[in-house]
Amino acid sequence: MTAKYVIHASLEVDGVVEKPDVIGAIFGQTEGLLGDELDLRELQKTGRIGRIEVHLERRGSKMVGTIKIPSNLNRVETALIAAALETVDRVGPYQAKIVVKRLEDVRAEKRRKIVERAKELLRSWEERIPETKELIEEVLKGLRGGELVTYGPEQLPAGPDVDTSDTIIIVEGRADVLNLLRHGYRNVIALGGAAVPKTIIELAKKKTTILFVDGDRGGELIIKNVLGAVQVDYIARAPPGKEVEELTGKEIAKALKAKIPASELVKELKSKTLVEPGEVKIPETIKSDIESLKGTLEAILYDENWNPIKRLPVRTLADELEHIEGVKYLVFDGIVTQRIVDLAFKKGLQVLIGARIGDAAKIPTELVVATFNDVLRKT
Repeated sequence: MTAKYVIHASLEVDGVVEKPDVIGAIFGQTEGLLGDELDLRELQKTGRIGRIEVHLERRGSKMVGTIKIPSNLNRVETALIAAALETVDRVGPYQAKIVVKRLEDVRAEKRRKIVERAKELLRSWEERIPETKELIEEVLKGLRGGELVTYGPEQLPAGPDVDTSDTIIIVEGRADVLNLLRHGYRNVIALGGAAVPKTIIELAKKKTTILFVDGDRGGELIIKNVLGAVQVDYIARAPPGKEVEELTGKEIAKALKAKIPASELVKELKSKTLVEPGEVKIPETIKSDIESLKGTLEAILYDENWNPIKRLPVRTLADELEHIEGVKYLVFDGIVTQRIVDLAFKKGLQVLIGARIGDAAKIPTELVVATFNDVLRKT
């Protein structure tokens, strides 16, 4: 991968570990810190973060070394990843310390040369065809108007016409907004995460809203989550198995034309029980457990009779779940990610309840996945 930036950091561990231990600690302890859009695993899958390079050497009873992480994110996002890296304080059973030494802009020299050459070309062009200046300015003005903007106090990715249009298109993330802008849809705004921002809730009260989601399980979960908080007028879906960010202009137009009134889905969603697979029943007592978990970033593991086995911090959840036997149900104040879903299925869990649902698009039919609101709304 050709990176724009490289994060350089030093590492010190109070014990003997190997490279996979360090990489596992980085993924495990940064998960959920910065939300779904900056989750290291997902960023690596999409090529926005490169392969993490770790170099280690032993010094007595300790290990010291360096870490390099190539990044194709922007400067702010890269700095956030770097800061999150410094929160890793354990590798395996040992205390560890990571310090970011510098953020390298590997394209700085290329950028300088490009700018200088562009200036030369523009000067030459304007000298030869001075009458094109006004046309150039007009084109540039149009391009600037179509650029991505941030909207509201949550700094949501959006198009420039959100305020002026009577209708807004709500999508999941930044990449979806960029794709719609690319094809001329300027009244688009992203949720920006699993939780529904207050800005979108308020906009939906004043404008006609179209919720445009991916054509997979993740899209269905977004619909359910948003309908519980936002006054949505229409639902549009990408073709089955496709994501909004990858659609062509023709596919976008077809999906939006085929939108259906949200009211048609409300009855269907309300009629569905929380636990569709099997006959698993959730006790009323779990509602009080959920209330006690809100804002704590903690989890409760239960046995097959819904008896609590252990309460623990969410940051250690993956490691604990891997080793504790007899867990059948999990309730936690965190985001349900694909990693947690896969681990829960592997361990034979029946019900997984989180505060919000994130990138979990592939959910086995044997596993029930729900949110706090799902359980608290259920009568």
